Amino acid sequence: MSSSKPIVVSACLAGFKCRYDGDNNLNTHIEEMVKNGSAIPVCPEELGGLTTPRIPAEIVVQNDGSHRVINRDGQDVTEQFLSGAQKALKVAQEIGAESAILKHRSPSCGCGQIYDGSFSKSLVKANGITADLFIKNGIKVTTEEDYIN
Repeated sequence: MSSSKPIVVSACLAGFKCRYDGDNNLNTHIEEMVKNGSAIPVCPEELGGLTTPRIPAEIVVQNDGSHRVINRDGQDVTEQFLSGAQKALKVAQEIGAESAILKHRSPSCGCGQIYDGSFSKSLVKANGITADLFIKNGIKVTTEEDYIN
């Protein structure tokens, strides 16, 4: 393991089958970082108690301006997303992580762009629940799009 501080990465990017559909989003560069100990994988959605596979969810802006995470069947899973984000932040803080590589467009991990809550693959400029919490706590967040396989 290198002497630099480990970073946090979305577990799906390291090859763990924790995506909503039971698959992964393997990025070989990130997988290698986990194998060599320079990155620690987390899946905020699983940490929040959601199962794999699970019904896809997106962040929906409510009439009062608040945000809720709603799955495709209309169930509110905001509490699980918030809980998972807090647990992922705790992991990041415990290892002294100053940065994270998270899954783009995810309602948990997306940074800069996420799906708009209509389940139509439309994007909006926003962050996922975990990415937002990391940023608010001083952790630099990038996505796998910044890393080439």
